Amino acid sequence: MKIGMIGTGYVGLVTGTCFAEMGNEVFCVDVDEDKVAMLRQGRLPIYEPDLKVLLHRNLRAGRLQFTTSLQKALDKGEIYFLALPTPPGAEGEADLSIVLQVVRQIAEHLAQQDLSKKKIVVNKSTVPVGTEEKVARIMEMAGASQVEVVCNPEFLREGAAVDDFMKPSRIILGVRSAQTASVMRRLYEPFVRQGNPIYVMDPRSAEMTKYAANAFLATRISFMNEIANLCDRVGADVDHIRKGIGSDERIGRFFLYAGIGFGGSCFPKDVNALLHTSMSRGYDFRILSAVLDVNSHQHEMLLNYVMRYFGGSVEGLTFAVWGLAFKPNTDDVREAPSHRVIGALLKGGACVQAYDPEAMDTTRQVLGDTVGYAKDAYAALEGADGLVICTEWPEFRRPDFAVVRQLLRNRVIFDGRNLYSVRRMAGRGFHYFSIGRPEGRPAKGGRKSWMYNPG
Repeated sequence: MKIGMIGTGYVGLVTGTCFAEMGNEVFCVDVDEDKVAMLRQGRLPIYEPDLKVLLHRNLRAGRLQFTTSLQKALDKGEIYFLALPTPPGAEGEADLSIVLQVVRQIAEHLAQQDLSKKKIVVNKSTVPVGTEEKVARIMEMAGASQVEVVCNPEFLREGAAVDDFMKPSRIILGVRSAQTASVMRRLYEPFVRQGNPIYVMDPRSAEMTKYAANAFLATRISFMNEIANLCDRVGADVDHIRKGIGSDERIGRFFLYAGIGFGGSCFPKDVNALLHTSMSRGYDFRILSAVLDVNSHQHEMLLNYVMRYFGGSVEGLTFAVWGLAFKPNTDDVREAPSHRVIGALLKGGACVQAYDPEAMDTTRQVLGDTVGYAKDAYAALEGADGLVICTEWPEFRRPDFAVVRQLLRNRVIFDGRNLYSVRRMAGRGFHYFSIGRPEGRPAKGGRKSWMYNPG
């Protein structure tokens, strides 16, 4: 099939490249001329495992093209995917201005064409319930009545997006006609040969499914963080609890790890957007408010341990920070808990020496020169009073602890992702603080009652 992919952000670039990998002819459009030039040269503006290999292969094969001309993509394509940003508005709502602006341009162009053959516009962006109807109305008012609008939400995990797209757990299609559903099924059939389902439903349900999925996963994370915070007060170990409840088939093992909170471009934005939708319909979705509230404060648990160990002040101290991306295998720092931790340390008068395998440049764009950027994980430790771990990159799981001890001024690690065994860290001579595992927190000079106050 011939596909127009409108938008080459994270979702559009992965989606377009993977469609090309399955033999489709894909025309990707973006208004950013520098990005388009970069992609034509085979260079990626984001870090995503395995994506570069597919990009190069499909560029060479001629199945994947990049352009700044929306008209070119519309003229050549049969199915048009919208992969456009929906940033949060002032009250947390999804801002549809970019999506609707592009939709109007598409409608005007298609209205001038011979549409004896039906065209399909597929919304891949995360949009509020009812957006499909808005898009269809714009098409109808412009005279592009032979265009059918589909809601096809994405469920890509950053760091595993290529695998998620090539082997999806499910495909969601919000459509209004059996004919369009059949076309979309043919497009996706090569990706579900192992039998994973394609669910066809009404567009409003498809739009809600995306928000419900992300909100539920965010809820699991905040719930386990609350359990960890309670474990800190009663002397239980959250790792044992995670294993104990995760073996229950009704609960499952995933998204039960305690830490310093979730970040990224999806969970915070989508939970806020769903909460705004709920409030605008007169319904108080209390669980979502709690999820966001817990997440906004969870990084303070790590800061409490830091302040407790150093007697209530970090002024004049230097900290090594391992991990800047909101999760491993990405360079995305949007809503990253690491930045909240770093901001609090800097506000307290400390200096920060940071390292991340992929997110140094994206962090520099946000934090500038307020922190130091080390060439590797060990260089960040040189002269540091303590180590703070914010992202669970694989290379942080098995460091040379003898070198870590030698480089740190104090043998203390504040682990926001529970990477190490409490018993082993004690045996290596470290003061080791982690989330929800109180027996791993030996305090200098005994426990202090001081707690971090962000105000």
